This record gives sequence, structure tokens and C-alpha cells, in this order.
Amino acid sequence: MKAIICDQLGGPELLQYLDIESPTIKANEVKVKIKACSVNFPDTLIIQGKYQFKPDLPFSPGSDIAGTIMEIGDQVKGYKVGDDIIGFIPFGGFAEEVAVHYKSIFPKPPQMDFDLASSFMLAYGTSFHALKDRAQLQKDETLVILGASGGVGLAAVEIAKTMGARVIACASNQEKLDMCKKHGADELINYTKENLKARIKELTNGNGADVIFDPVGGDYTEQALRACGWNGRLLVVGFTAGEIPKIPINLPLLKGCSIIGVFWGSFAQRNPSLNMKNSMELFQMLQRGELKPRIDKRFKLEDAPEALSYMMDRKVKGKIVITMN
Repeated sequence: MKAIICDQLGGPELLQYLDIESPTIKANEVKVKIKACSVNFPDTLIIQGKYQFKPDLPFSPGSDIAGTIMEIGDQVKGYKVGDDIIGFIPFGGFAEEVAVHYKSIFPKPPQMDFDLASSFMLAYGTSFHALKDRAQLQKDETLVILGASGGVGLAAVEIAKTMGARVIACASNQEKLDMCKKHGADELINYTKENLKARIKELTNGNGADVIFDPVGGDYTEQALRACGWNGRLLVVGFTAGEIPKIPINLPLLKGCSIIGVFWGSFAQRNPSLNMKNSMELFQMLQRGELKPRIDKRFKLEDAPEALSYMMDRKVKGKIVITMN
């Protein structure tokens, strides 16, 4: 089978498109013929050895997959060969086939095509877990979303609107902000041209934000935290800016606010029953037309390094997907 292989840590240009052996499965695994795998920011980190976990070399990046079961282990329950599924794996998705634990897959809704299915679970699962479970976002609260035009950011815009929140979307240019507006954002901030703290304060009549959703990090985190209201919540989702911020610890004390970590992948493994419940709620929102995932661009498997570069250059508006031949 064909796969994108990382055999030395570094940039996308070091990845190789190779023929490798088809994976063998354990008793609790299924073998999946991958039809599509979305590209996520952690994929750009894992190939550089900068992510939370570091797989042994060589490995294939890619975590958000959709495909068809082609083989089943003896202990697998509830699935059969030929079933179409959505799966989340730590790595291995930039390949034509992969072995997956059966508790890490979901039946693919028939109305979802494979490209959409592969781009749905990580982005929407992360944002829903962040807003529902971690922030406990309430109706009429004000939510500020940094990096709102990216995959998890745009998902957060849509989910927050279904929860009745007021959404302030922040992005780096007008084209990205216009897209956020189309997906439901109430107010917009261009944080390359406007003072983030001052603008949030202005849009909240000086009260500050109830919740800040931050997948960006860097200098923007402290600016946003300083615009957090009393009893506010800062959700730490990721660091697409490339720098992990160092926060003055007196700020949460002065504001009576909380800094809350969000790690959906670990949550899904530790609490699979609640994650399944969340996933079913998301599928229902999708069926009702409340969620409208946006695929920005598609790449062939052999062009996966180009897709990762596109992600690292922060050109993505929504999601990008690797499609298999």
C-alpha cells in the first residue's frame, strides 16, 4: 500500500511517499481502507517532534480518517466488513490502510461523504467538548474565538450559536472574518490591525468576555485573558502561533477567572461513553443543518507534504483533506 512516511523529524519536505506493507490487526482492531483523512495542526507538529506524544520513527502522520472496514479482529463487536466508518487515531492516517481499535471508530452517517466525514470529528469534537464540557457555555454569554477561521475555530463559531451564545470571531484578515460572519459570528475583530484587548472590552461594554476559545497562543493569549470578565474562562486549545505563552499568574486571581485545558483526544480515550454521547449530539446538529463544515481544499495522498505546508503557512479557511486514489 502507499503511505506518507516520516523517517526523520523536520518539515514536510522531508516526508516520503512510499510503498509499505499492509498493517496486521490485533484481536480488538479493524483494518480500514482509508478514503479520506483531514489535515490538522497537530500533524505539522508531530512530524517535527513537537507534539505531546512522539511516535517511534518511521511513522505516518494523520489522525482524522474516514473509510471502509476491510478486516475485523476476533474481539470486535458491532461492526462488520464493508461498514463505512469515521475514526480517530494518534497517527497513521496518511496512508491507504490502517489498523484501528474498534472503540476509536464510529459508524459514518450515510448522508456524509468521506471527505466531510474525515474533516468533522476532530474539529467539531474538540470544539463541542471545549464549550459544553469544559467551559459550560451558557445561553447569552459572550464567547471570543481566536483563530476563528481555522478548523476548530469555525466549528466553535457554529456550535456556540446553536448554544445561544454571542460570538466575537477574531482572525488575521478580512477574507477570513467575512467567512466567519457567514458561519454565524455576531462581531468581528482583525487582531493584526486592532488592539485585541481594547476591542473585546469595547464590544462587551467594558465587562469583558465570558469565555475565550484560544487555539492560537503566542502573544494573543495574554491580550485576550486581560479582556476576560469576572468569572470568565480561558480555554487553552492549542498553539498555532507556534509559541506557548507564559501567563502572569496574578491575572486569574484579579479577575476571578479560570484557565482551562482542552485535550479532546485524551478525553475521548478516558471517557468514551461521554464522547460517544457528544458525537451523537453533533451528528444530530449536522442533520438539522445547524453545522455546515467547510472544506477549503483537497489534496492527493502524494501531495500531503504540500497540504501540511499550506496548514503551516496559515492559509487554511475551514478544513483541508487528503483524498485517496
